[in-house]
Amino acid sequence: GVTVSGLPASGKVLQVVTATDETNRTTTSTSFVTGSNTLSLSITPSSASNKIFVIASSTVQNGSGDGYVFSTIYRDSTNLGNATYGMGVVNSVSGVTAIRAPLCMTILDSPSSTSALTYQVYFRSNNVSYTANLGGGNEVVKGSITAWEISA
Repeated sequence: GVTVSGLPASGKVLQVVTATDETNRTTTSTSFVTGSNTLSLSITPSSASNKIFVIASSTVQNGSGDGYVFSTIYRDSTNLGNATYGMGVVNSVSGVTAIRAPLCMTILDSPSSTSALTYQVYFRSNNVSYTANLGGGNEVVKGSITAWEISA
């Protein structure tokens, strides 16, 4: 890469921040919630033109037949996924007790900020009668969220 006036060339990784969680979180909320989720990190971009690349992984499980788990990544109070469905969905067909599936979400964000930003996994259920699990249900996995600051 080329360095101009001591600044890194575009596309360089300037910093990496990560966090992990090994606790199953549950909700029956039909709105996206954190569920006291520790899949959360804070990163402060060094330039407002830089981008933040985020990867989050875990396992989700819906609570019963016709149950859905929707997952997404928030930057502070902003849902970076689809407003209704987020970035991932797992559902089971009627009569199936529960479906568990890997969760992997990525986003290349342009926050236009030099303030501290919080990136966090949020999730929700489709019905208050169904419990959505983030973390694997009875078999709890190690989830992670990692953010890279990429120079513009």
